[in-house]
Amino acid sequence: MIIENNNINIKISKLAVLTSGGDAPGMNAAIRSVARSCSHYGIQCFGVSRGYQGLIEGKIKPLGTRSVKNILNKGGTILKSARSKEFMTKEGRLKAHETLKNQEINNLIVIGGDGSFTGGYIFEKEFGVSVVGIPGTIDNDIFGTDSTVGYDTALNTVVEAIDKIRDTAISHNRLFFVEVMGKDAGHIALNTGIGIGASEILIPEKDKGLDKLLKSLKRSKKSGRLSSIVVVAEGDKIGKNVFELAQYVEENLPDYEVRVSVLGHMQRGGSPTCFDRVLASRLGLKAVETIASGVSSQMVGIIDGKMALTPLRKAIKGETSINPEMYRLSNILRL
Repeated sequence: MIIENNNINIKISKLAVLTSGGDAPGMNAAIRSVARSCSHYGIQCFGVSRGYQGLIEGKIKPLGTRSVKNILNKGGTILKSARSKEFMTKEGRLKAHETLKNQEINNLIVIGGDGSFTGGYIFEKEFGVSVVGIPGTIDNDIFGTDSTVGYDTALNTVVEAIDKIRDTAISHNRLFFVEVMGKDAGHIALNTGIGIGASEILIPEKDKGLDKLLKSLKRSKKSGRLSSIVVVAEGDKIGKNVFELAQYVEENLPDYEVRVSVLGHMQRGGSPTCFDRVLASRLGLKAVETIASGVSSQMVGIIDGKMALTPLRKAIKGETSINPEMYRLSNILRL
């Protein structure tokens, strides 16, 4: 459902915001937007430290406009994040509710991914707390938005890193397997693979198979390609892990000198791009306006450039899919 109504009927006086799960560049921009949007509408904003675990432990304090100054360009999250096993229990969620009840707060904005939204959805159903989600994850694997906060920054971080790896690959005529994040979705691998001109892109959604991979690499070698980059999403099913995959290729293609680079958590860090700062700011405002108007159990997102709402249950259960045209493009350009 696309929302284009700017006539906001304010129905609340307080709300809390937290960041949960893995951090993503742009989360601070979203926090800033939430706090300042609350100030604009005369709503008292509270920040929860360390996600749901902090909510259980009562780590909540007022979050004013001065509290969020000079954070727009910073990676990570000033509210900190944590994964809470205790919140997965009814007893833990009861403690979290007591924290909000003690502050007379019944509205919560959750910035995070699928797991964070699952917790928020259950929390609302059990205790009637109004919850609205902002998608913050570098994997871009949330249904109901074209882009999640942090995804664009992660793409640029990966491209910059692989461009540097390529210098070494060319200098030594090496084949590099570069593993990027994406346990369940290959968005990062597919887009960065196209962006850096990868010889092959391996993603969970497409099981290429070892035989096809070997044939492709042989074809590249025969065409005169002396160095190659293979971008591998961590969730790719072609091998048990990227190191086993590299070993198999080296054993079957002895002409290649094979190396592995796992980019790891560096993909989460860094100053957010302009795109992520603007996206986070837009989503923060829309989240406040949504919950302030009495609408809850929704995730705010962006579809075709416009703000959109998706029920949390659909955002959680919905399956994202890679763009088939992008995958077709990658196969054509790698030849």
